[in-house]
Amino acid sequence: MNASGWTTLVQPEAVAASLGTAEMVVVDCRFSLADPAAGERAYLESHLPGARYAHLDRDLSGPPGPGRGRHPWPDADAFASRLSAWGIAPHSRVVAYDAGDGAHAARLWCLLRLLGHDAVAVLDGGWARWTTLGLPVEADLPVPSPTAYAGRFDTARLFDADAVRRHLAGGGILLDARAPERFRGEAEPLDAVAGHVPGAVNRPYARNLEDGRFKPAGRLREEFSALLGGRGAHALVAMCGSGVTACHHLLALEHAGLAGAGLYTGSWSGWIDDPARPVATGDG
Repeated sequence: MNASGWTTLVQPEAVAASLGTAEMVVVDCRFSLADPAAGERAYLESHLPGARYAHLDRDLSGPPGPGRGRHPWPDADAFASRLSAWGIAPHSRVVAYDAGDGAHAARLWCLLRLLGHDAVAVLDGGWARWTTLGLPVEADLPVPSPTAYAGRFDTARLFDADAVRRHLAGGGILLDARAPERFRGEAEPLDAVAGHVPGAVNRPYARNLEDGRFKPAGRLREEFSALLGGRGAHALVAMCGSGVTACHHLLALEHAGLAGAGLYTGSWSGWIDDPARPVATGDG
């Protein structure tokens, strides 16, 4: 299979042509915050052939703790054990997909990428585009052969609240991926406090998309380069409500050729764990 370019996004037709190859592992990441069991129910009804299922809470998050947010970053050993159970080896070509916009699939992509796994891509357009194209699906559950997987996260790109404060103090960019009304503090459906980290700027992750697919790499590069103001991607740390949709920005940046941005793993839900931390509202 020719999958040399499968490091950020992959198109459905390319995945369909490679179904059944031993080195490719497909992972279904469908999930709904409103109904955390909905994604797995949908998976059991129908999924891409051979796909494993990754539950955001159970498989792509770690245990709770102070400042860790609603979806804590997992321990490397625990995550590597999950990969092993799915039959993912260091040489595997991993394809992650979700219902459509890539937000949950990007979490798996980001976890693997920061573990040092290069050959991982998100299915552009996800389940929605796959089924619109009439590509094959099945209800059979795979029986993966366990593998050996070990790795360590690139902790230099994983930020806690103190590191975020230092980053901002040094002139770095903190990019909040939440919807504008949540950033401004006008609405907060998930967390106990509304608003944003003082000094953060807002770019909803949906701006990375057009007609349900990621914008072309060149357009994303123009948009993010304008935000970076001549600096490299290392000047940017992405955040959101819980460290999930922020991964969409990291994926979009890398697809645009701007690799190296960081992630505030606890994000807004971790920031407000400490009532002494300042909160801003409005656009500033």
